[in-house]
Amino acid sequence: MKLEGRRESSNVQDRRGSTVAKAGGIGLGGIVLFGLIYLLTGRAPDPSLLQQMGQNTEVSSQQQREFTEEEQALAKFSSQVLASTEDIWTKVFQQMGRTYTPPTMVLYTDAVQTACGQGTASVGPFYCSGDQCLYIDLSFFSTMRQQLGIKNKGDLDFAYAYVIAHEVGHHVEYLLGILDAAHQQMSRLNETQANKVSVRLELLADYYAGVWGHYENATFQSIDDNDLQEAIETAKVIGDNYLQERARGYSSPESFTHGTSAQRMKWLKLGLQTGDMSISTFNVDESQL
Repeated sequence: MKLEGRRESSNVQDRRGSTVAKAGGIGLGGIVLFGLIYLLTGRAPDPSLLQQMGQNTEVSSQQQREFTEEEQALAKFSSQVLASTEDIWTKVFQQMGRTYTPPTMVLYTDAVQTACGQGTASVGPFYCSGDQCLYIDLSFFSTMRQQLGIKNKGDLDFAYAYVIAHEVGHHVEYLLGILDAAHQQMSRLNETQANKVSVRLELLADYYAGVWGHYENATFQSIDDNDLQEAIETAKVIGDNYLQERARGYSSPESFTHGTSAQRMKWLKLGLQTGDMSISTFNVDESQL
């Protein structure tokens, strides 16, 4: 993905080096089980669950250390991707007669306190509507490369960009009122039915990531065929069925919260191809997801 010379976003908080320690309660270790399910899925964790995990006394400290050249390059790249989403979504919202308010991207190390409670690197990148921030521990990108078995095509830069764009997609859902409406609906449903709503939210965030990519490429010709393959392959290996089968040898469709590999690839590609904001995962039958 070609971003040379592109601006960096001013909506970035760099909290790397800050640590959040817990006194009592479930603490950091308790989120590990949470992370086993949502590791590398890019899901916005359920706020109530994070709040339950984070209702303890926090002690923050600042560690002094120099970041590696790779870490700094990833931070710059992430900031440039966020800037691109700001430019693209501002124009798309204008076309819809709306005003786009960009989210803040928070870079952190290991653990972070949010308006949704405490999050950790084990849950992967996530979006919190309570503070309109997306949170990323940049070590996630190394984990993507090392643990997901993604074939090394180029530098995987567009695959990384897709992860960020997916979380921004949740912010778009929030601004359009879709996220809150879905969460309210989920609170009235049993777990299996609520999971189905979650799948629609996650697939829509994938679609919006594709919409961003559509207009990013149309404007800057910054994405080539290898970039597209990177993102599609990433969507494949973060499908619920792929992750569950890799972890335990089988999958349980009733527990899916993000969609299958085929579904995630489908909606990302559809967004990339069309850029059409009239399309929504909430406007189709379950069989069409």
